[in-house]
Amino acid sequence: MDFSMIVSEQRIKKAYEDGEFSHLPGFGKPLNLDDDLGVPEELKMAHRMMKNAGYTMDEMNVKKEMMRIEDMIRACDDDEEKLELQQSLNEKMLKYNSMLSKKRVNTNSSLFKNYEHKLENKLLK
Repeated sequence: MDFSMIVSEQRIKKAYEDGEFSHLPGFGKPLNLDDDLGVPEELKMAHRMMKNAGYTMDEMNVKKEMMRIEDMIRACDDDEEKLELQQSLNEKMLKYNSMLSKKRVNTNSSLFKNYEHKLENKLLK
């Protein structure tokens, strides 16, 4: 930590101890973590729909990682690297499916993935 950070932390701590924060609106009340203040305006509706459907940010992040790995597999020419990427994708899929199964959501994604790969192979031949 640099000097300015240490001084700032000390001033904040002293102000808290002196009670300077006790008159702020919402002091002592729990934070509303359900608000979407950090979500850009153009994404708020989609964010609300996903949230109402029961999806969490963790699930969305894992899904994004899966899509990124799938893109890398498509662009990869090295068979060994492709195998490593496929293994990483399989791990992410297991993680994603376990997250959904904890919420008692039935997932058949592996069946659909296998079907998708078979279709891709047939189309590429």
